[in-house]
Amino acid sequence: MLEISTQPAATNERVKPLARKSTQAVMPSHLPRKTANEDGYNIYPVHSLGSGKIKSGYASLAAWIASQPAVIIDGFSGVLWDEVQRCLEEAFEKEGVKAGWMKAADYLKDEKDVLDLVEPFLGERDAVWGTRTTLELKDFFRVDSLKAVQEIEGVHCTILIGTGASLVDWDVPVIYLDVPKNEIQYRMRAGSITNLGRRTADESAQMYKQAYFVDWVVLNKYKASIQKRITIQGDVQWEGDINWMFRKDLEDGLRHLSTTVLRVRPWFEPGAWGGQWMKERIEGLNKEAVNYAWSFELIVPENGIVFESDGYLLEVPFDLLMLEDNQKILGKHAAFFRNEFPIRFDFLDTWEGGNLSIQCHPSLGYIRKHFGEHITQDETYYILDCKPGAQVYLGFQEGINPDEFRKELEISKAEKKPVEMETFVQAHTAQKHDLFLIPNGTVHSAGANNLVLEISATPYIFTFKMYDWLRMDLNGQPRAINIEHAFNNLRFERQGKRVAEELISHPQLLEQAADCDIWHLPTHAEHLYDVHRLEFDKIIDVDTAESCHVLMLVEGVSVLVEVGGETHRFQYAETFVIPAAAGRYRLINEGPARAKVVKAFIKDAIDHIFF
Repeated sequence: MLEISTQPAATNERVKPLARKSTQAVMPSHLPRKTANEDGYNIYPVHSLGSGKIKSGYASLAAWIASQPAVIIDGFSGVLWDEVQRCLEEAFEKEGVKAGWMKAADYLKDEKDVLDLVEPFLGERDAVWGTRTTLELKDFFRVDSLKAVQEIEGVHCTILIGTGASLVDWDVPVIYLDVPKNEIQYRMRAGSITNLGRRTADESAQMYKQAYFVDWVVLNKYKASIQKRITIQGDVQWEGDINWMFRKDLEDGLRHLSTTVLRVRPWFEPGAWGGQWMKERIEGLNKEAVNYAWSFELIVPENGIVFESDGYLLEVPFDLLMLEDNQKILGKHAAFFRNEFPIRFDFLDTWEGGNLSIQCHPSLGYIRKHFGEHITQDETYYILDCKPGAQVYLGFQEGINPDEFRKELEISKAEKKPVEMETFVQAHTAQKHDLFLIPNGTVHSAGANNLVLEISATPYIFTFKMYDWLRMDLNGQPRAINIEHAFNNLRFERQGKRVAEELISHPQLLEQAADCDIWHLPTHAEHLYDVHRLEFDKIIDVDTAESCHVLMLVEGVSVLVEVGGETHRFQYAETFVIPAAAGRYRLINEGPARAKVVKAFIKDAIDHIFF
């Protein structure tokens, strides 16, 4: 389960309120290197490139641009293009450089034409979901007019700036600017950016929907098509500042990560049911936030990888790693998943919070037909921590009457009447290290006082809520209920004794030695991934067997990972990824007691799931 929060949050006082709305601070542009002995979960994991690789500031970029007769400055959605131009102009003026500017946005089609283009993919206005677009970026532009633009005479440098600028045929350097997906959403909430081809901002929920189903799909495809043309990669998540690097150095960094170990930058969101576990235990989070419901530990459509050089940080989207060499990342599964990373890890924090909604997720056929996704949202709940008496709602009671259940839900929605949910849905006591299985169509919810590690297939927004405990969102508005979608997918045969037998994992001991045990935590037949738990006192060696491994230390203090001649430390509750190409790696327990590491990986036999 992941329910994306679209409500505005309190403005962070350290940034301009018109540019960004979030309870969380923007990632620092410069961060002193953490010492090897520093403890605790790190919200800013970095991958070092060595000295001199990342440049900082618009002045340094302007100096490089001034040496070129013409450049293209292209980029993803969420870039504050007017600010980028203003900062560069100020730098040029100080150096006496005369630049000639042209804007790609001037060659967009009329907004009405753009609206007509995207409307078929957005569903109804009050719908939460749309359908993944088949459009391309060129469809949004008057391409012939854009291609006809010429360099400006009488200037030191001609600059064509804006998303889509590389649609021209100029043989000049391309500077590509990116903004992390969390920052894009914070800017949406502030109304400081617009969707592709729009002149004005919409409600943030509508902007996110167009971004997910249209803008990001179009721009990811476009970005992949121009990778070889890019000379400089820039990160502009900060107002008035930029960090940048040459593309060759970025490619070297990505190539290195594809054979070693990596951790993406997590980010955190409050929610209506959110809890206090992460807020109390993770340093660096805003303690004034009302709660934290989610941590995006590894939801790679929205996570980035942070590179470091001389303390300067530069974040790039995870998809660049897949574009660099998906074969090295996914190994024997690359042919099926292509550039789509198939596994996600995230936290659901209900510690001193509330129950999640009663919900289910779409079948494979349903998500493909209605939303254009490749794989569906099959999940598991791994209980990382819980209070006594915590529960997980999973599966139906024996003899469930679907018509009666739906009637109760419809009455509750219309009349705001509570539902005695345990009349219909089973509630199971949660214990640390339990694994609850949630294949698509299964009714479920995480109860209060859990910290759930959600191990899932990557899709993450397709949650059909049937009942939400008559709760309002953080803005005091009713939360969306999707009874029709849910009943098109619910598997009512998952009831009674079958639930405990089939939907709660029963660990099996695979290997045992004097100082380590390897447990198989079987997932459901419909899950594309499997789960092992590695329990060891000192050292354990693991082989990727040509498959990508996603891991987390779920009990212990910290572990060292030795791979490819390097050693990296990961703390309790940190997610890390071992690409298939890494081959063998070693985990070393740094704590006084036995360590437990969860490992998720793609099953060898998945054809029966998809075909």
